[in-house]
Amino acid sequence: MKWMFRGKDFLDIADFAAEEIQYLLQTAIALKRRLMSGERLRTLEGKTLALLFEKPSLRTRVSFEMAMAQLGGASLYLGPEEVGLGKREAVKDVAQVLARMVDAIMLRTFDHNTVLELAHHCEVPVINGLSDLHHPCQVLGDLLTILEKKGKVQGVEISFVGDGNNLCHSWLAASSVLGLNLTVSTPVGFRPDAGIWEQSETLIQSRGGRLRFEPDPRFAVKETDVIYTDVWTSMGKEKEAEDRIVQFRPFQVNRDLLSRAGKEVMVMHCMPAHRGQEITDEVMDGPFSVCIDQAENRLHAQKALLALLLG
Repeated sequence: MKWMFRGKDFLDIADFAAEEIQYLLQTAIALKRRLMSGERLRTLEGKTLALLFEKPSLRTRVSFEMAMAQLGGASLYLGPEEVGLGKREAVKDVAQVLARMVDAIMLRTFDHNTVLELAHHCEVPVINGLSDLHHPCQVLGDLLTILEKKGKVQGVEISFVGDGNNLCHSWLAASSVLGLNLTVSTPVGFRPDAGIWEQSETLIQSRGGRLRFEPDPRFAVKETDVIYTDVWTSMGKEKEAEDRIVQFRPFQVNRDLLSRAGKEVMVMHCMPAHRGQEITDEVMDGPFSVCIDQAENRLHAQKALLALLLG
């Protein structure tokens, strides 16, 4: 199975088969255990990962840098002022030059087409660290967290409450690959991309899962195992913030919403969290929150991804 990853891009979870994602998660668990036992690995010794950022980051940058370091490799950070993708220098040129100097590229950007263009012109693996359309690396860490806490991912009831954004799209992709049970609840006008939804709906059903849309978050979380939320205003949409706060208020993950879920519900948030908006302090810091665990698991999931793509 390992050879099926080597040299590939990781742009969208939907590009991979269920067996490949499951293998990646098992690899992440094994690498995490080896780290906790104190073992030092040199799996990627001599390998270098270029980190291209057009958006600010905490978890993405630190987790990828530490993943390379813990596998014996190196990483190189390049901020927006240094590269200027498509402005200071053509995406095609950046791709071709970096491919001569590094072994893989991670890009955190706005327009998903930038990721696609970079990958098209690049001879080394390109990883989508986040785009406006997808956030696949986050969902890898989330799947790892659910697997650790619940012992499985299939059959777990997952409720995504909030904005039908890039993260929601990656949950749709993961659900379509693995056949998950996913409920999405958003305000009117903020549903996920219709094309992604339709494609996922067909695939999820064919793989034994279930996808439904529920406009009322109180019904969306009824007896669910996982409540997942994200910021109401993603980066690049700050001008919409005031209007969004009004429309999303009923979708806040608070004590009342939590009381309508299953008795052993987990609350997840990809962070950074706007406390007091999409989630309250009481829930974020409460006993049902696994937000810090899932943040840590970004490291382990991405370490597995890098080991498989470059090992």
